[in-house]
Amino acid sequence: MKLLRFGPAGAEKPGMMDSTGAIRDLSSVIDDVNGATLGAAQLAKLAALDPASLPEIDSATRLGPPVGNVGKVVCVGLNYSDHAEEAGQPIPAEPVLFMKAPSAICGPNDDVVKPRDSTKLDWEVELGIVIGKHASYVSEEEALDYVAGYTVVNDVSERAFQTEGTGQWTKGKSHDTFCPFGPVVVTTDEITDPQTLDVWLDVDGERMQTGNTRTMIFTVKTIVSYISRHMSLQPGDIIPTGTPPGVGLGFKPPKFLNEGNVVTLGIEGIGDLRNKIVAMPPA
Repeated sequence: MKLLRFGPAGAEKPGMMDSTGAIRDLSSVIDDVNGATLGAAQLAKLAALDPASLPEIDSATRLGPPVGNVGKVVCVGLNYSDHAEEAGQPIPAEPVLFMKAPSAICGPNDDVVKPRDSTKLDWEVELGIVIGKHASYVSEEEALDYVAGYTVVNDVSERAFQTEGTGQWTKGKSHDTFCPFGPVVVTTDEITDPQTLDVWLDVDGERMQTGNTRTMIFTVKTIVSYISRHMSLQPGDIIPTGTPPGVGLGFKPPKFLNEGNVVTLGIEGIGDLRNKIVAMPPA
């Protein structure tokens, strides 16, 4: 099942994507796609619906972030061995965690705003875990039971903010629009093994990143278990799981994004994002 949200920013409605790719309106069934509707019992009720019985929405309608009211975005850094190598970093002994502010969240095809002082704007395609129930101190063996589904995240990063000066990762990852994700949440019945998915990213049609989740250092179940030992995870929380090689910082010389560039990215079985880089409006 592919769940989504559609409509103007801040006024999205719940929906699902049927087998033909058409958007179906779920607003007569649930109020929103959020933590309250991502539990196993609620998902089972939605899966029992006949999509053809639901109103079809114009395909030109804006897609919003497919989960509303996200409590937190907990990210994993340096989680592909070849990406750690291109970054000149040792293979981490345990997951590297940082946060993106929920205010950075935007829709899968929304514009990304380049901050006023930005000089090193970068891209990262990542598999996103969507949590389905409260998780605290869960074992690796049980961890996947706490996952509602998966999505695609563009972990937009400002490298100067992230690594220079005081070098705060959260500061370099949390500007408004720095967390486009979607286009859908694909439930775990459709993705039974998250460690076999092809991932890719292009800038202006040029392939920059190609990878597969099988080369992740820490798997989805390890990540969920590990994070749950350090903070509780709530339904609707998002966990971007790291990126394969090919980020702008890794090129020699580095390549960074400017106004007008278009970043397209996707993951097998989930879908694609398209984000145009635009200037920040004047004060």
